Amino acid sequence: MEISFKDKRVLVTGAGQGIGRRIAEQLWRTGAKVVAVSRTMSHLQSLQNEYPSIDIVELDVADWNKTREVIDSLGHFDALVNNAAVAVCEPFFECTPEAFDLTMAVNLKSIINISQVVARKMIENKTQGAIVNISSQASKAALKDHTIYSASKAGLDAVTRAMALELGPHGIRVNAVNPTVIMTAMGRIGWSDPDKANTMLSKIPLGRFGEVSEVVDAVLYLLSDKASMINGVELPIDGGFLAT
Repeated sequence: MEISFKDKRVLVTGAGQGIGRRIAEQLWRTGAKVVAVSRTMSHLQSLQNEYPSIDIVELDVADWNKTREVIDSLGHFDALVNNAAVAVCEPFFECTPEAFDLTMAVNLKSIINISQVVARKMIENKTQGAIVNISSQASKAALKDHTIYSASKAGLDAVTRAMALELGPHGIRVNAVNPTVIMTAMGRIGWSDPDKANTMLSKIPLGRFGEVSEVVDAVLYLLSDKASMINGVELPIDGGFLAT
């Protein structure tokens, strides 16, 4: 199945490294005009060094007003990937208001903010657009030390459904993907402890963690016209973790 985004403008947040970077790269390979957003300029410059035609924007999406101003200035997009996120993992009794506020600002508020701006321009331009939100299996199942993170991603799933309902009549599809542990560079380090890894792996019927390409492929499919009747789903990419 060949997917093309030729002449489509796509905005990807959190595109400096990890899953977001690979999404930006693959969109570029399929013909998209990619605008990559990250709060870390060195990561963006590294991306642009490899792909000079990718436009880069340094932005802290936790800043509501600045984000709104910058995203509005970027013009019209055909698709959006809301990937930017933070993960502050604390035991329940050690959760702090600072961690809560930061996590919600990035993982939830910024997605509402950015999507409002992008979707409004889609409607103004009569674009049959698509939005994919990067959620997590943590929205669906309890994970140790993930209280605040899980809450933010559960909220994101709810926002995804509401967006799908309200934007669907305008021809804009909104979906989420919910990955398990993915073997990004940080994922390989964070799950290198065999005891920690084996506890999680024992709950995954396929017996392994996910690869970045497996998330990227699902995101590109949901963004594409091949998924033209898929709207409001939360797609686990978890090897069966949520099925057990």
